[in-house]
Amino acid sequence: MNKNYHLKFLLLVLLFSFVKAEDNYSARIAYGKVTASDFSEIFMGNIISTELDYDVYALDGGYLWKKNWFDLPLDLYTKFGVAYYKQHRLKDVYEGVLYLKLYYNIDFWDNRVRIGFGDGFSYTTDYLEPEDDEATLDGDNHSKILNYIDFSVDIDVGKLIQVESLYGLYLGWAVKHRSGVFGLVNDVKEGGANYNTIYLEKNF
Repeated sequence: MNKNYHLKFLLLVLLFSFVKAEDNYSARIAYGKVTASDFSEIFMGNIISTELDYDVYALDGGYLWKKNWFDLPLDLYTKFGVAYYKQHRLKDVYEGVLYLKLYYNIDFWDNRVRIGFGDGFSYTTDYLEPEDDEATLDGDNHSKILNYIDFSVDIDVGKLIQVESLYGLYLGWAVKHRSGVFGLVNDVKEGGANYNTIYLEKNF
């Protein structure tokens, strides 16, 4: 498949995010780069820069299943997405993800900050270079199907700048994480990849 086909597919996914929306849908567009940090280091705020110039472009859509779950400020979504990874030594890679994501909403100063955690599965058309390098170094297995984690923090831009038409437009940071969960998924013990991304996400 050529790149034009995949671009059309990404646009099609975005269009579906707008169809028959009643504030239960979301669409997110993101751009990011690889990091040398592992997921636990990122989670603790220790983000290690790297000279590796590996980029990712991603588009995710979501459906809200539960709002204020258990009467708590928790929103539960089903998310799906596609991504394009620009690589150098290996050929470029396309990814599909499917996951559940839970947002914890913090309302203050007439605004909203969300902390999100998602977990599911990722499928790539080939191996990502960071995963290939780590697996080769450690003598570990490779797999196109791995566990996927999506951790994010964002803020409502519309409320921040007091433009009502932009309410529900979130600007944020997210990490895209693939791993074998210490061998639980396809016996991949060490190989994995982490990409830091910035994004815009809109609820409809």
